[in-house]
Amino acid sequence: MANIKHVGRIATTKRKVIVAYRVVPNDPENCIVVTTENLMADEHDALMKLVESDAGQQANELADAMARSRLPDGRIMLAAFHATGKMIKINTSMVEMTPNMQTTISLKELNEMVAQQKGVSVADLAVKPANVNEAPKAAPVANATPETFEAFASNEQPLSDDALAAKYRSDADRLYKEAKRLREEAEKLSPTKKKSSEPSA
Repeated sequence: MANIKHVGRIATTKRKVIVAYRVVPNDPENCIVVTTENLMADEHDALMKLVESDAGQQANELADAMARSRLPDGRIMLAAFHATGKMIKINTSMVEMTPNMQTTISLKELNEMVAQQKGVSVADLAVKPANVNEAPKAAPVANATPETFEAFASNEQPLSDDALAAKYRSDADRLYKEAKRLREEAEKLSPTKKKSSEPSA
């Protein structure tokens, strides 16, 4: 299986993250990640589709591709994730990159390796956003620790009642369609036998 760039996890909690910026401009010890478990289902699917796409895999920093991609509701992905608190600035030593099921490498080590190969400093790897609205400084958490990340992942940006209800309805619709499909498959494999009601003697 081919390696997939930009996919990682928090070293202490093993929570999955997508790395938007491997290096933050003027702050080379930190990166910016998207916390996938806090995304709505359609946002998660859109992000993973982008990560696995040619555009995502060819991007040096996934944020560049996110700035050109839209969520299902029409919002620009990068700006929307910034605005809704889905992006965190975190120390690169706390992030493990997982390009495949067998490989794990610290993002800090990866950045140092890439910088060494290019003959530059880690700070020089940072991509300077052309658009101020894309700047990673907009990330809501300045310095995350394992404890603050855990709290953020669990509690940040609680959904309103309306948003939660919409999510439940969306999940219910998806599960209903899946259940219906499975029932149809089951019927094809083994049609339900109707019990015949024989008259009592």
